[in-house]
Amino acid sequence: MKGLWSVLIWSIISFSCQSEKLNPNYKEDALHPAFLHRSVDRLTDVIVHDIFSPPVASRNYVYPCIAAYEVLASENTDYTSLVGQLRDLNQVPKLEAGKDYAMGLASIQAFLETSKHFVFSIPKLEVFQSEIQAEFKAIGIPIDVYERSIAYGNTMAKAIIEWANGDNYNQTRSFPKYSISEDPSRWAPTPPDYMDGIEPHWNKIRPLVLDSATQFVPLPPTTFNLEEGSQFHKELMEVYDAVAKAKEEHIEIAKFWDCNPFVSNVKGHIMFATKKISPGGHWMGITQIASRNEDSDIYETAQAYTMVSISLFDAFISCWDEKYRSSLIRPETVINQYIDQEWLPLLQTPPFPEHTSGHSVISTASAVALTHLYGPDFSFIDSTEVKFGLPPRSFASFYAASEEAAISRLYGGIHYRPAIEYGVDQGRKVGQFIVENIQLKD
Repeated sequence: MKGLWSVLIWSIISFSCQSEKLNPNYKEDALHPAFLHRSVDRLTDVIVHDIFSPPVASRNYVYPCIAAYEVLASENTDYTSLVGQLRDLNQVPKLEAGKDYAMGLASIQAFLETSKHFVFSIPKLEVFQSEIQAEFKAIGIPIDVYERSIAYGNTMAKAIIEWANGDNYNQTRSFPKYSISEDPSRWAPTPPDYMDGIEPHWNKIRPLVLDSATQFVPLPPTTFNLEEGSQFHKELMEVYDAVAKAKEEHIEIAKFWDCNPFVSNVKGHIMFATKKISPGGHWMGITQIASRNEDSDIYETAQAYTMVSISLFDAFISCWDEKYRSSLIRPETVINQYIDQEWLPLLQTPPFPEHTSGHSVISTASAVALTHLYGPDFSFIDSTEVKFGLPPRSFASFYAASEEAAISRLYGGIHYRPAIEYGVDQGRKVGQFIVENIQLKD
């Protein structure tokens, strides 16, 4: 009897201590947008570590963002589910009626569980996931609500992953490599690695909003013609001179927007790699800056990340469709072969065809999305590249940033002007179509 009484007393004390730890405001506290910002940052770190190509990185971002957004939209009637708005997304799991959830926790769980499906370094995400789960527990969420929220996040992640698996990515892994042509106008691998063309079949990936990869085909590149005075020769020499006569400001701009995930460095007989953020990762960073500057709540933040990541994803599909259709040779190859054997671009030439400029397309599409959300005169300081050793830059608007990103490819010596100008037009059309056809908030 004495032992039973001791157990009862201990149970009462334990229950009292647990009750004191419970937080009546746990739902609101769990909805702090910092949880989502930090989760996106950690995904970016893993994407950089694992060295994903720019188009693949866009895929790695978009599905986790959609998973996080769908969790939040399931509870907040001010936000609209993407079911029926994105291609083949026909349903997502629902909340259990009459039950309490910590929606911030569920959203972050969905984001991280989905993210683990798209990266190699899963343990790096799992460590972060354990840390952030401990932070949610410290908020004082009731145990039943905590477990229910985790379960809902897992269920949403599973549904989004199953949907993502139907986008044709896995099938394209076994498609043939790009075939090198004898045509002097066609793309060929570039130094120092002479890598095969990256993702030559990316136009087979299922778009999320676009009707198809060919919905916004840009103007073709200038006809290859090396005769002095021809339009192509003028464009070629513009690239040559941009590097040979580079201004300090142009060099800084080129380096700021380099965003090459894998730069090979050769010193003597030693070759080593420098890892950097992807172009899409840079714009996800700008999205975070905008969200923090506006003091956006987690719903607005998830909306922004989702809109931008969708724009990036479809813009890469549109851009890569043109790259391997026109398959234009890069300036470095032409200049070294016909003009100056010693000439080097300021930036390392990426391993895929020239036309159109990926930075121009995806940056403009992202700028359209962010302008739609935050307005045309949103000035900001872009500190995204600080962790990669570059100083921040200031911009008067998202379009100003996207225009600088586009022209940086000329300054870097890796694109002719038409790829930039036609790419900007292509990206604007993609971005505008997305914001006109996606409704995230009522």
